[in-house]
Amino acid sequence: MGFSGFDIAILVLVFLVIILLFKGIRTVPQGYNYTVERFGRYTKTLTPGLNIINPIFERVGAKMNMMEQVLDVPTQEIITRDNAIVGVDGVAFYQVLNAAQAAYQVAGLQNAILNLTMTNIRTVMGSMDLDELLSNRDAINERLLRVVDEAAHPWGIKITRVEIKDINPPANLVESMGRQMMAERDKRAQILAAEGLKQSQILEAEGRREAAFRDAEARERSAEAEAKATQVVSEAIAKGDVQAINYFVAQKYTEALAKIGSSSNNKIVLMPFEASSLIGSLGGIGEIAREVFKGDGPSGTPRQGSRPPVVRQTDS
Repeated sequence: MGFSGFDIAILVLVFLVIILLFKGIRTVPQGYNYTVERFGRYTKTLTPGLNIINPIFERVGAKMNMMEQVLDVPTQEIITRDNAIVGVDGVAFYQVLNAAQAAYQVAGLQNAILNLTMTNIRTVMGSMDLDELLSNRDAINERLLRVVDEAAHPWGIKITRVEIKDINPPANLVESMGRQMMAERDKRAQILAAEGLKQSQILEAEGRREAAFRDAEARERSAEAEAKATQVVSEAIAKGDVQAINYFVAQKYTEALAKIGSSSNNKIVLMPFEASSLIGSLGGIGEIAREVFKGDGPSGTPRQGSRPPVVRQTDS
C-alpha cells in the first residue's frame, strides 16, 4: 500500500513539529542565566530550570554565570607619591546580578573588570606614600572596593572584594627601611632609658624632700617640747620654787659633762674644775629629791614649811 502526497506532507509536518519542540525546549543549569533574543533584540532572561522559547523567531543569546567569580590581577609597577617604585598584584571577586546588563552593556566583561581594577590600583596607591602602602593595606582594599564597585555598577555586576596580595618594594629600598627601623628602635630605647632615669631621679628627690620634712617636723616637735619644759621651769622660778632652779641647773650640768666625756676625738679630758663639784651637784640633786618626795605621814606628802635645800657649790 503506497502513501499518497497528502500523507507524506502530514508526516513531514509532524517531523518538523517534533524538531521545533526539541529546539524550543531549553534547560538552564543552576547558577546560570540565559538571555533570549528575537530577531537580534533582547526580550527576556531564562532562569535555571526548564524553559520554552520559539525556535523560529527566538534564540539564546548570552549564557551568563551568576555565581561569584574570582579574577586574578597581574603584577604591575606603581610609582608612589614619594617616588618609590613598587610591584603590586591583587585579586578581585565579582558576581553578576543582572544578566542582560552584563551581556549587553559591556563587551568582554572580565577584561573590562580587570582593566578597571588595575587602573584604580594605580590611582589609589599612587596617591599614597610608601609607608602608608605598607601599613594601611586594609584601608587600601576598602577604598579600591568602593571605587571599582561604583564604576562597575552600570554593568549589572557587584564587586564583592578587592584584595592586594603582595607589595614588593625594590631590594635597596627594603635594606634602607631596615636600617631606618633599627635606628628608630635604638631611638625608642634611648628615650625609654632617659625616661627611667628621670623618673628615678624624681622619686629620689621626692624621698629626700620627705625625709627633710620629717626631720624638720621632728626638730620642731623637740623644740616645742624643750620650750614647754623651759616654760614650766620658768613658771616654777617665777613662783619662787628654788628646787626647780637647782634641778634645772644640775641637769644641764650633767648633760654637758656627758657630751665632753663621750667625744671620740679626745682620749684625755681636762676639767677646769674639781671633780668634787660634780659630786656636790649630784648630792644637791639627791637632797632635792628627798625634800620633794619624802613626807612625814604615811601618804608620802611633803612636809609643810620645810626649809628649801641649798645647792652646794665649790670653787673651781
